[in-house]
Amino acid sequence: MRIFPLIAAIALSVLLYMAVLERPALMTFFGAEAAQTPDTQTEAEAEIAEPLADRRVKVVVQKLTAQSIDNAVVLRGQTAAARQVDVRAETSAIVVSEPLRKGAQIEAGQIMCKLDEGTRSAALTQARAQLTEAQSRVPESEARVEEATARLEEAKINQNASSRLNQDGFASTSRLASSDAAVATAQAGVSSAQSGLSAARSGIEGAQAAVAGAEAELARLVIKAPFSGLLESDTAELGSLLQPGALCGTIVQLNPIKLVGFVPESQVNHIQVGAIAGARLAAGGGDVQGRVTFLSRSADPTTRTFLTEIEVPNPDLAIRDGQTAEILIASDGANAHLVPQSALTLNDEGALGLRLVDAANIVSFQEIKLVRDTVEGVWVTGLPTEANIIVVGQEYVVEGVEVVPTQREASQ
Repeated sequence: MRIFPLIAAIALSVLLYMAVLERPALMTFFGAEAAQTPDTQTEAEAEIAEPLADRRVKVVVQKLTAQSIDNAVVLRGQTAAARQVDVRAETSAIVVSEPLRKGAQIEAGQIMCKLDEGTRSAALTQARAQLTEAQSRVPESEARVEEATARLEEAKINQNASSRLNQDGFASTSRLASSDAAVATAQAGVSSAQSGLSAARSGIEGAQAAVAGAEAELARLVIKAPFSGLLESDTAELGSLLQPGALCGTIVQLNPIKLVGFVPESQVNHIQVGAIAGARLAAGGGDVQGRVTFLSRSADPTTRTFLTEIEVPNPDLAIRDGQTAEILIASDGANAHLVPQSALTLNDEGALGLRLVDAANIVSFQEIKLVRDTVEGVWVTGLPTEANIIVVGQEYVVEGVEVVPTQREASQ
């Protein structure tokens, strides 16, 4: 059992010897070990950094330059007939014409409904007879005016003679008074004759009005198309009674046809009357082109949008009233970039945009605005004049990271 105390004593002696007599050598030994530690750590970090650098995401970028393009305002709208009218009766009578069927082509001035004359022809004959009678009274009244005028002149001559004779003492005062009374009577006769002439002329005007009314009443019996178009309904049936305001038929004019849309308040200043516009019809996918003919100055109080109308030729009547259409109205040009649709992405806030790479290969996100969709790609605004956009790998990087870019030619 004494061997362990001996071993412990020997170990303690060695430690004391090293601590006291060999202290410099001991410090040198431990100092060298400490000096070697930072170099070892640096080498280890370098060995780790090399694989980390190799782990940077590789992306494909494409350099794009802004181009000037014709801008357009896109609307959803529908077609509308250029004109549509309900042709109605203006008098009461029985229909005596055969009806025209809906869908038929009708020309301006063509008879749609013909009504029974009844006693209207007799009323016109009577009015014309009264006009002739009134016209015959005018010469008689004019003759009376001339006769009364002549009597007035005669009375004035007698008055002058009586006045001179009275002054010379050859005529009595009573004779002078009698001549004055004769002049007054003649003047009254002239006024009466002129009144009769005015009454005769008024009778002519009244008779002419009666004739015009009778003729208008007869004209109302023939209801004609106000313009060329298509019948949207059958005309009134034979034998039916039409009252004032009753429908004879409905006509629509489809050539030219209108495109009707509502422009948002934010885009109304981009549209001018006379601007070129096009549309794609939902039914059949046909494309049409025309010009803006109207832009409202007053907004709809509910939607805050402005009515616009576009006139489009429709010679073959292939476009119908009420078809849905996607309308594009040309506006002032803008600088935009044509980018692949697959390059579009969203950021963490859900904003639509593109990821760009700068000169230091650092990724950034840029919000954009879609202008137009084409077969080659989408035209967007909101980018710098020249931009390197990530077209492959944009979903695997975030803003602020470094990437390894590979350039792609614009034609690829």
